[in-house]
Amino acid sequence: MKNLIKKVVIVGGGTAGWMSAALLQKVVGPSITIELVESEEIGSVGVGEATIPPIRHVNQVLGIDEAEFLRETKATIKLGIQFENWRVQNEHYFHSFGAAGKSFAFCQFHHFWKRGQQLGIDTSLWEYDLNYLCAREGKFAQIKSKDAILELPYAYHFDASLYAVYLRKYCEKLGVKRTEGKVEQISLNKDSGFVESLILQDGGTITGDLFIDCSGFKGLLIQEKLGTGYDDWSHWLPCDRALAVPSERFDKTLPYTRSIAHSAGWQWRIPLQHRNGNGLVYSSSHCTDEQAHATLLSNLDSKALGEPKMLRFKTGRRRKQWDRNVVAIGLSSGFLEPLESTSIHLIQSAIVRLIHLFPHKGIDDSAVKEYNMQSKLEFEQIRDFLILHYHVNERTDSDFWRDMRTMDIPDSLAHKIQLFAQNGKLFREQNDLFLESSWLQVMLGQGIIPKDYHPIANNLPEHKLREMLTNIKNIKHEPLSSLPSHDEFLQQFCKV
Repeated sequence: MKNLIKKVVIVGGGTAGWMSAALLQKVVGPSITIELVESEEIGSVGVGEATIPPIRHVNQVLGIDEAEFLRETKATIKLGIQFENWRVQNEHYFHSFGAAGKSFAFCQFHHFWKRGQQLGIDTSLWEYDLNYLCAREGKFAQIKSKDAILELPYAYHFDASLYAVYLRKYCEKLGVKRTEGKVEQISLNKDSGFVESLILQDGGTITGDLFIDCSGFKGLLIQEKLGTGYDDWSHWLPCDRALAVPSERFDKTLPYTRSIAHSAGWQWRIPLQHRNGNGLVYSSSHCTDEQAHATLLSNLDSKALGEPKMLRFKTGRRRKQWDRNVVAIGLSSGFLEPLESTSIHLIQSAIVRLIHLFPHKGIDDSAVKEYNMQSKLEFEQIRDFLILHYHVNERTDSDFWRDMRTMDIPDSLAHKIQLFAQNGKLFREQNDLFLESSWLQVMLGQGIIPKDYHPIANNLPEHKLREMLTNIKNIKHEPLSSLPSHDEFLQQFCKV
């Protein structure tokens, strides 16, 4: 029993460190002790952070009051992402967290919609999507309905620095120990190669059984000490820099993220209660830092509240996200640009995966192998979804977009595109974060129009098909008139 995992040491705070500590302490509980080591000197850009619906599950597990959470993190509601200028300039489409129409056995709704299009029913797919309709109208409420057709999935935008502070307070109330300090040396066991202890700048020593590396791009344990290696995906996703700057809040708070494509990358706009988060992700091979700086500042909707801060990165992943007794979570595990707001979800899924495979009587090689296999698959599936946005474009205004359109892509993505283009068929791979509705919206939005539809859609007589499409559209539109605006919801829900 001497190899029991009794103490977990987390290196680095921020969202990755404190979310890991919160979930481990809440779920694994008193069987372990947790110590988090961080330095106050490590600052945060304080950007607006956009999330996806699974974060609500984290909050529910932690028992976090939603109204308090929205107040403390200056959060707003997110119903999806509006993509602007991605297929061609001056055009936009929406990737919502909802789904168009309703579910049918063996044949997805868009096949019926496609047949309707061929019959002259010229209605956008998004007119059957409640999330999109609410976003367009700037409305939101927590709809409670037994009818799945009226579900309104949502996530949040929040201030990343305030979120980390909020989680830290939560963790310290649960008994997580925080140690202020910088790691100077890392001691390995001479036989196993496992990390045994951290030696801090002030001479203090911290021992542990399992170490979680949340040290950011540096990868203090996983890379600098263990030399795990990195799979570089920049040949598929060449953007390697980002500029971030907050700006004054708008009078009207949008319940969605805006992603605006530019000549060498894209810009995010994230609305918060007290200000707005802005940033530009770009390829330094296609754009100078000075050009990027000018592009960002000339495309803000409100006055900048400072100078943009730069972040350099290389898209890819650690070859082993669990190596020996070190698990990398957050930026230390890899980086996928925030195009689909997956950064915090990857932290969440990593710590949930670790909890499922949590070692008891020492590190088990089979558990490590399973963890790494699942992590690899998750990163690759998200990678393919991001590449889709770039590769399927019709822009001719810059080398960047021409290069993205003509590059080779992973076979897994090429197959998915071809299958959809032929007859509209979509299949969710095992554990794929993105549902068929997500792939559908982006493929259609990027201009992939299926040549055909499933023959089951022909089983309805034409008059019945028209009636069904009209009824579903009316059901989706019906709640809009009674819903409050997004700002009215926030004011009422968040008040003390």
